Amino acid sequence: YFSTWKHRGCVETHRLPDVVVDAMEQRASLAAAAAAAAGRGVDLNRPPAPLDAPFGDAVLKLRDAVLAAETCEELFTPQAPHITLALAGVEVISNGSGSHHQLRKLNQRLDLIRGATAKAGGVYLYANQRGCDGGRLYFDGCACVAVNGSLVAQGGQFGLEEVEVVTATVDLDEVVSYRCSISSLREQASTTSAPAVVHVDFRLCGEERPTMMAVGPVKRRGLEASKPRPSYATQPITPKVLLPEEEIAYGPACWLWDYLRRSGAAGFLVPLSGGADSSSVAAIVGAMCQLVVAAVRAGDPQVIDDVRRVAGYGSEELPSEPGELAGRLLSCVYMGTVNSSRETRERARLLCEQIGAYHLSLSIDSVVEAVVGLFAAAVTGGRRPAFKAHGGTTAENLALQNIQARLRMVLAFLLAQLLPWARGLNNQGGAGWLLVLGSANVDECLRGYLTKYDCSSADINPIGSISKTDLRSFLQWAATNLGYSVLAQVEAAPPTAELEPLVEGQQPQLDEVDMGMTYAELSLYGRLRKVARAGPAAMYNACAAMWQGQLTPQAIATKVVIIT
Repeated sequence: YFSTWKHRGCVETHRLPDVVVDAMEQRASLAAAAAAAAGRGVDLNRPPAPLDAPFGDAVLKLRDAVLAAETCEELFTPQAPHITLALAGVEVISNGSGSHHQLRKLNQRLDLIRGATAKAGGVYLYANQRGCDGGRLYFDGCACVAVNGSLVAQGGQFGLEEVEVVTATVDLDEVVSYRCSISSLREQASTTSAPAVVHVDFRLCGEERPTMMAVGPVKRRGLEASKPRPSYATQPITPKVLLPEEEIAYGPACWLWDYLRRSGAAGFLVPLSGGADSSSVAAIVGAMCQLVVAAVRAGDPQVIDDVRRVAGYGSEELPSEPGELAGRLLSCVYMGTVNSSRETRERARLLCEQIGAYHLSLSIDSVVEAVVGLFAAAVTGGRRPAFKAHGGTTAENLALQNIQARLRMVLAFLLAQLLPWARGLNNQGGAGWLLVLGSANVDECLRGYLTKYDCSSADINPIGSISKTDLRSFLQWAATNLGYSVLAQVEAAPPTAELEPLVEGQQPQLDEVDMGMTYAELSLYGRLRKVARAGPAAMYNACAAMWQGQLTPQAIATKVVIIT
């Protein structure tokens, strides 16, 4: 909607619209009237409202401090503005950010914030959005205040609150003292050009202790709030960084809630196979229900209003337990075939029971038979395709596997449209449909180990950027910390699609055998391709260095060729 300002360190004068000048005049007149009513007298020499305003790249010189700002991504850039600003004498630097959640990203962000003030001193105010704006990104908050390399205040990374304010009290004399103690900083500052300055007749610090400044960046959606603040400097704290397993649980959970309450849907539907991926998705929705009920118990008015509207609670009703809410918002369906095992069916049932979700178990053999029969009657004159275990070709074998997976997608969307109607659970908005959640992890997408238009085709996918190894760690963590103990059994079971028939004396179908590599190897390849930006030759060299003495060069080359 706008072009960037290209003139670094330059300020221009812009004429204000008449409506703005009139509003400023009116505000000044009201203030004068209030002063007169209070017996404080009226300043007869009060200047008229300005007709012009400065616009450009400048710092604000207040009565007792110098304030400047950098924006979002500039914190991560090699030539970050905060260094030059600090050398120019700016004590307080703010950053209004829109930084999205990425697994393990918070460590880097906090290191940069603390490093910004450790090298050049100063106060750094970082305010980040938190929540989902209806898109595929989730912004993970964690507003904070850093002083001279130390973190003195930090907000939460995930949460359902509309607004969270983080406050700290800082001593600007400490900034001056810190900078004066570093000789190299003094030398570089002496050669730094002065920035453009806009003078502001305003005081940050209190009258009693003129260098003590109370600051508090707002975390969400640009709203402001205030609360009483202490008059002494806030002491440094230890940064709080969640485990990756906690990030997987609560980041997507908060994203799902924000997405759901904006979408108008009545809940979620998960095609639950009893395997690691779909079980992870169901557990994340369970974590969402736990967060929502905790916010309801805390009296959050926005969450209370949303949960009544989305889940169909009456004006005097509210969920008392996460399982109760999950029973309304989460529907899971196990779509088994003759190739499915009793173990996966039972794990799916137990997980729904522990979460509290609505569970439906059905056999889709008749649907598969109808489609295959239609093909045989229309195309081959009655000749039916067969699995490889029954003498069929590779093409026949893959087609028979894929049709099972694709029919599950078709049935999932049918159930998503009709289950709320069938159960009588339409929400207050009148929406009689559910959002279908996908369960394809990033490793399988990279490998191409999926059926087009199966579980990879959904409304949204909360685990689409998470690797299989991270998901398995999450399952182990969630079995204890979320209270869904059956997830330990899910994680321990060998991954299998269960799309081929079991034949006595033969090994059952396993994902790692089908792919020609283990999930640990696949996650490694993903990091090399995505994070390290390695091509085939660089991947081979990296793998050869790690697997020297374990695999032959030819075996390593074969694995690299498969993935590239």
